[in-house]
Amino acid sequence: MPSKTSLSLPEDVRKRLQVLDEDGSSGEDHVKEKLKLVQNFLHVDAQDQLNSLEEKMKSSEMSMDVYLSKVKALLGKELNHENGSHVDSVEHNGKTVLSNGSHKDEHSEDVTMEEEEEAVKSPTASKGKGGRKSKTNSDNTKSPASTRVTRNAGKQPTIMSMFSKVQKRKSEDLNGDAANGENEGKKEEDDAEATREEKRLKVESDETAAPEKSESEITKPVSAAKTPPPKCTDCRQYLDDSDLKFFQGDPDTALDEPEMLTDERLSLFDSNEDGFESYDDLPQHKITNFSVYDKRGHLCPFDSGLIEKNVELYFSCVVKPIYDDNPCLDGGVPAKKLGPINAWWITGFDGGEKALIGFTTAFADYILMQSSEEYAPIFAVMQEKIYMSKIVVEFLQKNPDASYEDLLNKIETTVPPAGLNFNCFTEDTLLRHAQFVVEQVESYDEAGDSDEQPIIVTPCMRDLIKLAGVTLGKRRAARRQAIRHPTKIEKDNKGPTKATTTTLVYQIFDTFFSEQIEQNDKDSAGAKRQRCGVCEVCQAPDCGKCPACKDMIKFGGGGKSKQACKQRRCPNLAVKEAEDDEIVEEEDVPVEKPKKVSHPKRKKQTQCKLSWIGETVQTEGKKRYYQKVCVNDEVLEVGDCVSVSSEDPSLPLYLARIASMWEDTNEKMFHAHWFHRGTQTVLGESSDPLELVMVDECEDMLLNYVQSKVNVMYKAPSDNWFMEGGMDLEIKVIDDDGKSFFYQFWYDTDCARFETPPKTSPTEDSKFTFCLSCVRAAEREERERPRAFEPIVDKDHDSKVLYALACFQGEQFKVGDSVYMHPDAFNFSVKPASPVKRSHRKEDVDEDLYPEYYRKSSDYIKGSNLDAPEPFRVGRIKEIFCQRRNGKCDTSEVKLRLYKFYRPENTHKGVKASYHADINQLYWSDEEVTVNMAELLGRCQVEYAEDLNESVQDYSSGGTDRFYFLEAYNAKSKSFEDPPNHARSAVHKGKGKGKGKGKGKAAAQEQQDSQNEPQAVKVPKYRALDVFSGCGGLSEGFHQAGMTETLWAIEMWEPAAQAFRLNNPGTTVFTEDCNVLLKLVMSGEKTNSLGQKLPQKGDVEMLCGGPPCQGFSGMNRFNSRTYSKFKNSLVVSYLSYCDYYRPKFFLLENVRNFVSFKSSMVLKLTLRCLVRMGYQCTFGVLQAGQYGVAQTRRRAIILAAAPGEKLPRYPEPLHVFAPRACSLSVVVDEKRHVSNVTRGNGGIYRTITVRDTMSDLPEIRNGAAGLEISYNGEPQSWFQRQIRGTQYQPILRDHICKDMSALVEGRMRHIPLAPGSDWRDLPNLEVRLKDGTMTKKLRYSHSDKKNGRSSTGALRGVCTCSGGTPCDPADRQFGTLIPWCLPHTGNRHNHWAGLYGRLEWDGFFSTTVTNPEPMGKQGRVLHPEQHRVVSVRECARSQGFPDTYRFFGNILDKHRQVGNAVPPPLSRAIGLELKKCVLERMKEEQATDAVKQEKIEASD
Repeated sequence: MPSKTSLSLPEDVRKRLQVLDEDGSSGEDHVKEKLKLVQNFLHVDAQDQLNSLEEKMKSSEMSMDVYLSKVKALLGKELNHENGSHVDSVEHNGKTVLSNGSHKDEHSEDVTMEEEEEAVKSPTASKGKGGRKSKTNSDNTKSPASTRVTRNAGKQPTIMSMFSKVQKRKSEDLNGDAANGENEGKKEEDDAEATREEKRLKVESDETAAPEKSESEITKPVSAAKTPPPKCTDCRQYLDDSDLKFFQGDPDTALDEPEMLTDERLSLFDSNEDGFESYDDLPQHKITNFSVYDKRGHLCPFDSGLIEKNVELYFSCVVKPIYDDNPCLDGGVPAKKLGPINAWWITGFDGGEKALIGFTTAFADYILMQSSEEYAPIFAVMQEKIYMSKIVVEFLQKNPDASYEDLLNKIETTVPPAGLNFNCFTEDTLLRHAQFVVEQVESYDEAGDSDEQPIIVTPCMRDLIKLAGVTLGKRRAARRQAIRHPTKIEKDNKGPTKATTTTLVYQIFDTFFSEQIEQNDKDSAGAKRQRCGVCEVCQAPDCGKCPACKDMIKFGGGGKSKQACKQRRCPNLAVKEAEDDEIVEEEDVPVEKPKKVSHPKRKKQTQCKLSWIGETVQTEGKKRYYQKVCVNDEVLEVGDCVSVSSEDPSLPLYLARIASMWEDTNEKMFHAHWFHRGTQTVLGESSDPLELVMVDECEDMLLNYVQSKVNVMYKAPSDNWFMEGGMDLEIKVIDDDGKSFFYQFWYDTDCARFETPPKTSPTEDSKFTFCLSCVRAAEREERERPRAFEPIVDKDHDSKVLYALACFQGEQFKVGDSVYMHPDAFNFSVKPASPVKRSHRKEDVDEDLYPEYYRKSSDYIKGSNLDAPEPFRVGRIKEIFCQRRNGKCDTSEVKLRLYKFYRPENTHKGVKASYHADINQLYWSDEEVTVNMAELLGRCQVEYAEDLNESVQDYSSGGTDRFYFLEAYNAKSKSFEDPPNHARSAVHKGKGKGKGKGKGKAAAQEQQDSQNEPQAVKVPKYRALDVFSGCGGLSEGFHQAGMTETLWAIEMWEPAAQAFRLNNPGTTVFTEDCNVLLKLVMSGEKTNSLGQKLPQKGDVEMLCGGPPCQGFSGMNRFNSRTYSKFKNSLVVSYLSYCDYYRPKFFLLENVRNFVSFKSSMVLKLTLRCLVRMGYQCTFGVLQAGQYGVAQTRRRAIILAAAPGEKLPRYPEPLHVFAPRACSLSVVVDEKRHVSNVTRGNGGIYRTITVRDTMSDLPEIRNGAAGLEISYNGEPQSWFQRQIRGTQYQPILRDHICKDMSALVEGRMRHIPLAPGSDWRDLPNLEVRLKDGTMTKKLRYSHSDKKNGRSSTGALRGVCTCSGGTPCDPADRQFGTLIPWCLPHTGNRHNHWAGLYGRLEWDGFFSTTVTNPEPMGKQGRVLHPEQHRVVSVRECARSQGFPDTYRFFGNILDKHRQVGNAVPPPLSRAIGLELKKCVLERMKEEQATDAVKQEKIEASD
């Protein structure tokens, strides 16, 4: 298209102008001088504008400044400079004004409908030399069925066409013709520009005024604001960029487009004019050796939105006939300056590898073959992004649950097809093309079925959208018309098959859901938010054509589906919904426990006739007890159950058991022991409407509150319970007659524990007054009050009475016992060199060198242990006593006199001492302290190492709570000495044999003895089946605890299954789908297709596993799609395993959010299944860091125990850990549940750090691949001694790390070693990388609304969006040391704290991921001192795997095995709790057997 001719100025005027420009000033005089020189040579319209500006200035509508800047802008445009002051002025705000009359106003992101219609109506502008007609929408609409392709309303085409067999797709869109009405548009545009310029100057003068004031107060010298470097107004490339290349010119033989098209070598038609009339007949050619450039000759990309903005791009090439596939130049016609390009498009991959890309000009379609050598680097980027999109869409379609790191792995390991100009993909490539890739994914989703989960909401895409700052809904808004989509990629159905379920499990899920989903549809009919209201997609009208619209009532449908119009499915909302479910962050700030308030039941009295039946059965004081009463002609007796109505008629009736009935002072009373309905438990609405639970709640009430009698039966497990798995066909337990209920469990309301009801029967004399709830409350109170026994007669003490022993919390304590106290209980005389909370922020930072450092405003360092509490204090009891008051002994408060033990870090040597010492090593001291016994936290064992009959190692490994000391510490002299005699002798003292009086004592004594005796009872190992076993972390911990032997494991992923086999040679590992196996077993098979023996009913005693939960974890409520995913999920299959095998213990491990998915619905249904099967069960969240790994990893654990077993408790924390990561309570239906852990965030040992974990490992480099190397040194810490194991192993395996690209490696090298360092510490430098390339400096060319300017006045924005306008694709930058995408989106993502972050020696790992990536979800993966990401062995240690543990496969397989595992120390702690339960049960059985035996002997 002919551009406006540039001014023809006489030579002397040009020279004078040049002198003025070189002078460089840009003041008032300068502008006036320039104006004088060129005034007479200006175009007519420019002169008109000048006159109007002058009038405005004179009438003081406009200030002098604004007038000058406008004149300057106008002159700049007219003189058409390549560079110089005009670019500065116009580009001041990061907004370039396009000079070919196509400038878009800032409000119209896309050409609006009206304008489009205008364009259609306007007469066709004449075009080029041949006067051919340009095609407009009017032609476009002629043949909608045509397979031609043009550009989509000036927006990028979609790659969906690549996945098609269709050769080309036509979009029925107009292409806004650049030439149309150019001059008409010009006038208004300049006015718009004028007002904008005025606004801008005003804003800027305000902006600069404010800082000046504050600066003058501080009197700091500040350099002037820096102007961004100039850009080309057409192609938007920086004019000072070394990469900016010019087109080298055409050969002399090159022809113009119309001439070339009629060349006989292309012989497609003769040169009659009509050939071009109809759209159908646009000729198609292939082109090779092409270059694309703007009208200034800058080579530029055609896919960065320039064509869409109507910037004129031309191309020169050699044109070949359409049938010629050979990209060489022979037989082609050289052509010059073809264009301008009206559209570019993509069509299917030929043979699946390469996509065909094409241009459309007014005369023809051209398919690109090979670019010219000079254009190759630019074209390679284009091919790269198309191929990248293909990889992403195909990968996510097959792996919807993949994480961002998995996608990176896929991309980095994909070898690009031959013939493309690039040899590998990196993360930088992905982020560079993120906008394009996401748009392709959107268009792919639009083509999909409405009931399929869109790819855009997969975790991976959400992370990419956040990281790269992608704008959603951009393409669709622009297209406005439906595209007919080609066929989709063939699905690869390798995922899990349809869930195999037992009837019971299936019915629970099915009945519940069909009701739930109907209900949800009713509830949400009015309230469904399907629009974000922000993006253009939402604001489009309903299309009326898609299935969703056809169902709408307004289009004559039935209105059933409640789906939004397909054209308007809002991508932002879908992504936001998916995000909502993952908001529970890994690091929570600890929450205060709400005080437990039990709401009194508000009841209603009824009018009723009351009369006692029979005589009083017992009398206590004024109370006369009865056995029976008649209420409204209904006879009730003690033990019957009754309903009591509530004051609030909407609440169901309260239900209670009558524990006793009496009369006193003429009031007829009864004692109600309440039941809770299932809905009052954690099960909520998923519970059986007729199932009740016993609770410890009771109260006295008037009998006239009773409404009527009800039947409540106890449903005991059947005798053959273990073999009845999978047989239950009915969910219903009893029929509903309105008056019948049943119960199976006692329920703990705080911890959500369903347990077998306690067996306590009343004695004969308390038969009519016995209440189980009262008895248990009394027992609890008794446990919680310390009581002293066996006074020691000692004349010397008038002020206190000494005792030999005391009971507290069911345990008995004697003089000489060792105990735990809270760290606040006492301090030491040595003041520790406390770690000063130093701010890691440097004050005087060179902001030009470190432009992102200002983002580090918070002092909180991720993964830091600065806030970790101290472990418990340990003391030894010297005296147990009560004070005498007025000669009487006050037994209400029992006190203890303790000797203090020092831990290594409490001595003057400080924290460094603890690093090499054993974690359970103490120092004796003669310092004493008096404490209240009520503050005691438990008992432990502390021995003098020399007196042990075994090695310290053997003694320590005998259990937790075992400490030893070798020396005494003298704080005064700061010296270590031999312990005094009284410190040692305690070991040899005989057991206190004194017999005392008192309730609590006998029980406590028994427990005490059992603890000191060598364990006579040996726990047999339970036969375990580990489903979804991974490489075996869960099983490993159970093996270490001596709880199970895993005989069978199921793991579908081959490398993990192999790893499991390597470490457990005796286990049968099934590498099959768990659904297939269960089906086989349920149909009576004994072996699978490979001849492996299948476990049969009764074989499995322990079932453990962590079913993956993807697919339904996003979104907050179930809808029919996510529900069908859930119904088919592995959670359901896993519960069916439990129902079929009926193991004695069941454990389900999952991510912390398992308990929150779908408003906790997944949790409720899981527990509901277990309860219906008859399992005692509970749930809790544990923090692995509290059990001995240097990593924060919160996991949800569901535990269940068969009838007859004891339900395990959750293990108490062993190690202290950062409080932020220890918020472990779970809110379900607005009630906060806690696990049974009593010691909260306390711990008996110090926290384990990164230094403990890996300081002994030899140094390696980025990409180290030596599978077996030497340790090069001894272990340095207790953890390292444990993890290396007792067998001497000279070989260190898997200390290998990922080989990162040159750019990533360069960035890692520049991250400082200080704690808390991450990408914000990177310098903005040009650096030579290891592959020989140079990085570029990141350019800051936009003002940033949120962050202002730097102290040196530099801009801080890297994209137009920082100023509040939509992103401009031309702003993206690559190959910079500071990754462009991080400052781009940092403001809305907490400044991306932690990406490219280093671990801190004294801190801990963030959750170990399946693929360490510096820009992944978990970016703190750099070694504290070496320039690399963490190695496989370092990750394995952060999970607590012994060094001897083997992994299998390539490096990424190994990382994934480690990252997916349950940390063995965590499962070991759970295993030890299970073991305790089995021991208790065995002891109880032994006791009852003994009693039976005695009875038999007595009867003999």
